[in-house]
Parts: sequence; structure tokens; C-alpha cells
Amino acid sequence: MGEGEDCMTIPVIDMQKFPDAEEYKKLREASEIWGCFRLINHKIPLALMKEMKAVVRSLLDLPMEIKQQNKDVIAGSGYMAPSKANPLYEALGLYDLGSPEAVHTFCSKLDASSHQREIISKYAQAVYDQIVEIGHKLAESLGLVNVDFLKGWPCQFRINKYNFKPESVGSSGVQIHTDSGFLTILQDDENVGGLEVMDKSGAFVPVDPCPGTLLVNLGDVAQAWSNGRLCNVRHRVQCREATIRVSIATFLLGPKDQEAVEAPPEFVDSEHPRLYVPFTYEDYRKLRLSSKLQAGEALALLRTTPS
Repeated sequence: MGEGEDCMTIPVIDMQKFPDAEEYKKLREASEIWGCFRLINHKIPLALMKEMKAVVRSLLDLPMEIKQQNKDVIAGSGYMAPSKANPLYEALGLYDLGSPEAVHTFCSKLDASSHQREIISKYAQAVYDQIVEIGHKLAESLGLVNVDFLKGWPCQFRINKYNFKPESVGSSGVQIHTDSGFLTILQDDENVGGLEVMDKSGAFVPVDPCPGTLLVNLGDVAQAWSNGRLCNVRHRVQCREATIRVSIATFLLGPKDQEAVEAPPEFVDSEHPRLYVPFTYEDYRKLRLSSKLQAGEALALLRTTPS
């Protein structure tokens, strides 16, 4: 699904063009240079995206005492109230989108209606299938074949609300950061902009709303797994107008439990020595939290040799 390309400021990947070699090349270059791209002609029905956004808005409008029932499974996976660092932002979350049991618990804690549960379950399955497919396409674009390295990787889900006020115009809704995991699918607000990504020169590029499309960001795990080939894009949300902004993010995190994040042998040779020591996603997540390094800098602490 997706609309025209008149609102594209970042690379565009057309899912209907695979397995065309040129589209694989575009995917690889977008991931290496930008670390993000716009996805068109994807497999999530537009009607489902619209229904899910309506459900999300109603959940975010629930009373505080109900939203607080959305507890963390890992730090930051449940309800996030406005904070000193991000005073305009709040979110609801679900740790493992690929688990029907986790989806059921999420819905139950928020007293979701039967209709809301149906929409959330359909969306969860559709976006999970899409994010795994993109991960496989990305691996194939780098020359890996017959790989199933994403099996069992948890997928975190977060619905975001930015409470922009007149006095907050020009300020930050969410500070500069990278995503900690492998890759992220974002269904952005259809009308309200504010997302900006950093290009190779260090300048921020606005990513304006483009209804019907999805945004994909690569995170820190992708950079480590690819031995530095893929870009973990820095991004932020700026307040451009005094209104509510709502988005839906799905994060494919990394290997589960004690399985290590490390570059496959195909990415390591005498000209491309291993850049990062193997690490678990959970250890890396804790490192980012303890070091307060949220914009990719924590990866430097895991390099095999100082950068």
C-alpha cells in the first residue's frame, strides 16, 4: 500500500518491485547511506492502518490510572509518562508484538473492547510479518542468502503521543537518539510533521507526512550486525505546530536471551576486521540506560579497538 512520491525527502523502497536487482541495490544504498527509507506498496492494508490509528488515539485518551496498568516487561516497554527529558511526550507499549499472549495481556490491562482487540491483533500480525520481511530483504541486499537469523527476535510496539502546545512550538518533542534495536517501522501521523533524520553531513532533514506509506529506521544492532556497513540513523521530533501528534512504532530488537549480536563471517575479512565485540541485546540496552548515551555513542564502548 502507499501513495505517490511527491512527499519523499528520503530514499523510497517499493516492496512490489522485489526481487528486482535494482530495488535490492536501492535498499542497500539507502540503508548504508541514510539508515532510513520510505516504504511504499507494502502489505499492511490502508483500511487497517486507519482503523489502528483510531484505536491508538482512543487508548492514549484513557484516564491515567488505566494507562498506568500498562506495566514494563523491560525498562521502557510499558506506559511512559511525560518526563523532564521529554515533557511533551507519552506512550503506551507492548514488549513482544509477535506473541499473541502478550497482545492479549496488553489489551486486557487497557480494558480494550472486542472491536479494539480485533484491530490490534490484526495490525500486530500484519506489521510483524512486514518487519520480518524487510529484515530478510535487507540481509539479501547485502549478499546473504537462506538465512533465518531473525527467528525468535522480540518485536516491541509503542504508540506515541506528542502533546504540543503553543508555547512548545520550536522545541523538541523527543530528543536526538538512535533506535537501540535492528530496525523500526513507523506509521507516522498523517497530518502533523515534526520527524527529522540526520544525513551524512550532520544536517537534519524533515520527513513530512505521507499517508499510506511507512518509514523504516535502522538502529544500533543493525550497525553492529553488519560490521559497520549499515547506518544507525539519528533522528528527533520537533514541535512545528500546537496540536496533538500520534504515531505507531514497531521495533525489531535483536536476538533473544543470551544469543549474541555479532557480524556473520561473510562481513568479516582482512580488509574488514570485526569492529564490535559480541554482545547480547539485553546487555546493550542496559549499557545505553546506564551510560545515558542514546544517540549511538554507546556502540563505541563495544568496539574491538578504540575508534
